[in-house]
Parts: sequence; C-alpha cells; structure tokens
Amino acid sequence: MKFLDLARVDVRSGAGGAGCVSFRREKFVEYGGPDGGDGGHGGSVWAEAVDGLNTLIDFRYQQHFFAENGRSGAGRQRSGRNGVDIVLRVPVGTEILEEDQETVIADLTELGQRVELARGGNGGFGNLHFKTATNQAPRRANPGQPGVERILWLRLKLIADVGLLGLPNAGKSTFLAATSNARPKIADYPFTTLHPNLGVVGIDNTEFVVADIPGLIEGAHEGRGIGDRFLGHVERCAVLLHLVDGTSATVAQDYHTIINELEAYGGDLADKPRLTVLNKIDALDEDERAQARDALEQACGGPVMMMSGVSREGVDSVLRALRERIDADRLRYRAPAEERSWQP
Repeated sequence: MKFLDLARVDVRSGAGGAGCVSFRREKFVEYGGPDGGDGGHGGSVWAEAVDGLNTLIDFRYQQHFFAENGRSGAGRQRSGRNGVDIVLRVPVGTEILEEDQETVIADLTELGQRVELARGGNGGFGNLHFKTATNQAPRRANPGQPGVERILWLRLKLIADVGLLGLPNAGKSTFLAATSNARPKIADYPFTTLHPNLGVVGIDNTEFVVADIPGLIEGAHEGRGIGDRFLGHVERCAVLLHLVDGTSATVAQDYHTIINELEAYGGDLADKPRLTVLNKIDALDEDERAQARDALEQACGGPVMMMSGVSREGVDSVLRALRERIDADRLRYRAPAEERSWQP
C-alpha cells in the first residue's frame, strides 16, 4: 500500500428538506385545518479515527464527500426523512486543517475519536407548525437550511513511541529490521527510505512502536533532499533515537547537522528526550570505536551508547534504555510465553 500523509478533501453536508403547505381534506370534516409536515434534517459529515489504517491513500482516489439531503415534508402531518450522515475513516494521528493548511480544526489522536466537519441543515417547518388561535389556516412553510461546504486538508502524523533520526545511511532501517518484523528497504545508497516505516519492537516482555523516517541532510528545512516534510511523524514520539554513523570521518559534524535541522524545524522537537547512539561499530576496531565515541560525546555533551544493527551488538542495551525513557502508560506488556494460552 502506498504511503500518503497529506490529502485534500471537499466535504458538503446535506441541505434540510422544505416544510409542506397542506390542509386536511376529508369527507364530512368541515374544518380540516393545516396538516403540512416538517422537512427532514440534512446529513452531516464526520471524521472518525479507526484502527487498521496508517496512510491516507484512500483519499487520493476520492476527494469529494457529500452527505444526503433531507426529504421534504408532506401532508397528513408527515415529516420528511433525515439525510444519512457520511463518515470519513482516517488513521489515528490525523490532523484536520482548514483550507489555509495552518488552522487546526481537530487532532484525532485516540481510537474512536469523532469530530463533526460539516453539520447538516435543519429541515423547514410545515404550515402545521404556524397554526395559532388567531391564524388557524396558515399558508406558509419554511425552506430547509442549506448545507455547509468546506475544503479541508488531512495531515497524518504517525503515533509512535520512538522516532529514528539520522543522516541517510546512518543505519536506521537496518536497526528497525533487526529489532522488529518490519521489512524496510535497505541498500548502500542514500535515501533508501522514501516514506516512514513503523515497527513493533519487543524487549523484556514489553513492546513499543518505532518510527523510521527518511534521512535528513543539511538544509532539509529549506527543502533540500526529501526535506523536513516527514519530521511531523516524530513529533508525537516520547523519545528520539539519534543514530550516528560510526564509520563517518566527521562524526561530530554529522551530529550537529541533525540537531540544527531539528531546531530549524521549530516546535518542541529539539527539546524531546533524545538518546544518541554510535552505530555500525562492527566495522570499527577498539581504537576507532573509542576515538569516534569520544568525538561524539564531546559534540553532544552527554553519554553515548554504541551498537551495531547488523551484528546486534549493543542492540538490547539500546532497547532497554529506550524503554526506560518511554512513559509507562505508553508501553504494552506481554504475558510470558508459559502464561499465554495455546490457540490453533
């Protein structure tokens, strides 16, 4: 399934049905009086966060969503049928914005959360509604209210517990593939990852979700490379895992390149808890490891962990460090294997 994280939709709620002007006409009924019914309400347009979706690709093939109009009222005090609502099923983590792509209408961060995007028009009153003691034969009825039409943007920000950061070919996809069932594309050229990938990582009977985004380069906030378009997918993460290529001759410069892009992106992304890891140590000897680690610790001003996604050296220690930094309410605990019931 192709990944799509931004989509434009045109929604319109249903118009209300018109009220009816009618009078009771029956044999042997001398004073029948008005009996026109009210019009039905127009259908509304809703958005709902559902499970099982992680892309907005459905909205690439259908951009127009129009709810049903309400039916008009009829004689014999019959009200018109209400229009049927229409629901936009979106992934959890979807932001709904106005046409300017800046004003946020709603942020659907929980499963089952719903928001009304366009309310259907009210149905008009029939002439029965206007009957009074001094006006016993009203000949007026209200038209239904028109529907509401809006152009909206849907922007998906994946909800994960850990977000991977680093330059192209820093080993992010290799780490995700080594620790989860995700199978991202891995190759020895830059920008192998073209869209975010999610993987569920397990360590010590706990699980958490890791998001891998395309690599950043210097000037990404200005649109260079793939740009900082995908940084929104790690905004909701509890922890950022910054991977630095240990085989690079400019370890400290590589670290500052990513940090500068986070600060240029804005928001609180640069202030999130961050774990810095020197990756690809399987290609280094002891002296090279110590030299690269010292340079990276001096650049970041804090402790640095080392690992290799290929040989899995130090991977479990990194996962345990991430688990400690993730909020307890975001972790998913698994029962031990002996306690899980057998299923065919």
